[in-house]
Amino acid sequence: MGTVRDAGVVVTGAGGGIGAALARRFAAEGARVVVNDLDVDKARAVAEEIGATAVPGDASTVVPAAREALGGRVDIYCANAGVAPAGGPEAEEDLWEAAWDVNVMAHVRAARELLPEWLDRGSGRFVATVSAAGLLTMIGSAPYSVSKHAAFAFAEWLSLTYRHCGIDVHAICPQGVRTDMLRGTGAAGELVLVPTAIEPAQVADALFDGMAANRFLILPHPEVADYYAARATDPDRWLRGMNHLQRRLEEVPGQGRM
Repeated sequence: MGTVRDAGVVVTGAGGGIGAALARRFAAEGARVVVNDLDVDKARAVAEEIGATAVPGDASTVVPAAREALGGRVDIYCANAGVAPAGGPEAEEDLWEAAWDVNVMAHVRAARELLPEWLDRGSGRFVATVSAAGLLTMIGSAPYSVSKHAAFAFAEWLSLTYRHCGIDVHAICPQGVRTDMLRGTGAAGELVLVPTAIEPAQVADALFDGMAANRFLILPHPEVADYYAARATDPDRWLRGMNHLQRRLEEVPGQGRM
């Protein structure tokens, strides 16, 4: 990996949680960091704390302003912003659209902006915060599960297409992380994610370990590798296990099926 000292780094959704932890770690390693978040006050607070630059706004359109704030060069882009609406097919169209737009298309739009300069100079690093839901699934939230699968697929595609061009791609796939998003997952999160939840700083540590080893797949919860293998080799058994969790969720008052 070399060093990230003086690298120009953009972290979206960095007003708290995993994004703030990534921004703090990059800043501590000597990078020049842009903190992006829709919440202007949160973005500015994190930026002031770590000596970074706040560029609030939509993650889908942040690259030009972030590039300018970094003096014309983005070296590492962390596509971290995400939303996790609950529900299944019955969820409102705007919730499905938001999940697709933030969790997938914001990554696509960032890559569209960044790839020309990265290919021209033969280097660049794209970090996608995906979630273990992108490898497995998440009971209680079809929009989140579907969009995170797509985010993982896009990161895979970037890696296999451009790795020989000097572009490194990493997909971070944690399970529960103690953030506001986890607190908003309700009974499903309490059942599946809370028991093994980790701190956001541990996700940042896992990313830096993965960057040092040049690994595509970053698993802050190593056991996810076993779940992923089980899903691939015996999908019916895996689905039966997940359905068992679904039935347990339905036993919680107010958590019935659609």
